[in-house]
Amino acid sequence: MGAPGRDEEEAKKMEAGDDTVGQKLDAGALFVLQSKGSWLHCGYHLTTSIVAPPLLSLPFAFASLGWAAGMVCLVIGAAVTFYSYNLISRVLEHHAQQGRRQLRFRDMATDILGPGWGRYYIGPIQFLVCFGAVVASTLLAGQSMKAIYLIAVPGGTIKLYVFVAIFGGWMMILAQLPSFHSLRHVNLVSLMLCLSYSFCAVAGCIYLGTSDRAPPKDYSISGNTHSRVYGVFNAIAVVATTYGNGIIPEIQATVAAPVTGKMFKGLCLCYAVVITTFFSVATSGYWAFGNAAQGTLLSNFMVDGKAIIPEWLLLMTELFTLLQLSAVAVVYLQPTNEVLEGVFSDPKAGQYAPRNVVPRLLARTAAVAIGTTVAAMVPFFGDMNALIGAFGFLPLDFAVPAVFYNVTFKPSKKGVVFWLNTTIAVVFSALAVIASVTAVRQIVLDASTYKLFANV
Repeated sequence: MGAPGRDEEEAKKMEAGDDTVGQKLDAGALFVLQSKGSWLHCGYHLTTSIVAPPLLSLPFAFASLGWAAGMVCLVIGAAVTFYSYNLISRVLEHHAQQGRRQLRFRDMATDILGPGWGRYYIGPIQFLVCFGAVVASTLLAGQSMKAIYLIAVPGGTIKLYVFVAIFGGWMMILAQLPSFHSLRHVNLVSLMLCLSYSFCAVAGCIYLGTSDRAPPKDYSISGNTHSRVYGVFNAIAVVATTYGNGIIPEIQATVAAPVTGKMFKGLCLCYAVVITTFFSVATSGYWAFGNAAQGTLLSNFMVDGKAIIPEWLLLMTELFTLLQLSAVAVVYLQPTNEVLEGVFSDPKAGQYAPRNVVPRLLARTAAVAIGTTVAAMVPFFGDMNALIGAFGFLPLDFAVPAVFYNVTFKPSKKGVVFWLNTTIAVVFSALAVIASVTAVRQIVLDASTYKLFANV
């Protein structure tokens, strides 16, 4: 009697367009990457993974690029990533229609380029980039908490690493949310928060830029020719990080079948928010502070531990930023969670069976503890931001999608699509190498100021 029941269930799934029927899913894919969401949920996930507090570093990037080059980089970043993310989505949809739905970035690389690419290139880079984003989010959250503390208690002596540890404790709780799909409501709130702190930051820039306390505006690019060149590539890495995602396949995996067209709708929602926030923050921040823009715009709003914009406005901006960082960190923790579930969980047992719940609790808590420790030990967000963008986001989000598309669909070499994709892959691969070198160089130059558990 059991077999006919299963056959009937699979038939219903196939009628509904469930293209994972017949696939043997490991615990990571089965528990973490559940395909239950709508295109709206997809848009929420995309917005949290892209429109995040690193956008507050865009005025800093402009300081090394100037107005013209800064705007060009911002426009190119938006156009190329929107195009590239759609390329990945189309490749995923194509394989789903062939009955091989790919749920992870490394699955794509394995199927399209071979097992070596998935195991030794895409998989490790994606893991490092995503876990690096968790570390960076934890660090930035600690800095926001410290800023809020200093507003409330001017001259307070609590060190940065204490706030990083507090946020890490909060993250240990959030990390226990069982699946990517379970974050859909968290990420809806995250979308509202990113709009809120972006508008607050713009308001702060306008207030300061038009008041008597406005700092002198110098839009020249400082430094000699050598340092300017390095600064340009470092700024490109910062912009790449801001637009970076690195988990497009995992986000599309959360969408219920049939998947066709849903990712495009989600991307349109996401990029409406991208354009609204990125361009307003970048232009207002650079207009207000010029080449004095710091690694994150919020740092410009405080001088010697005192707010130079209305305290209530700075407090709101820091609070909204802090709250959204919770969502950003837990989203980028999902690839780590998926790997941990695959290693420690039993797909034959239930998701909430004690056999799986206990290892999940311990493994995710340990992963967050490691990320929190790294964030507290190396509190240099700007340099980490550039390195993550150069090493990971540039190849994963700019170059690799074009390669995947050309290999999968084999467009005519006489057509525009083939050469556009090839150009994107070559140009951004070269930029990734150069930007990685400049990011490492900047870290070496700043090494004299590095100190473990520094109170920056």
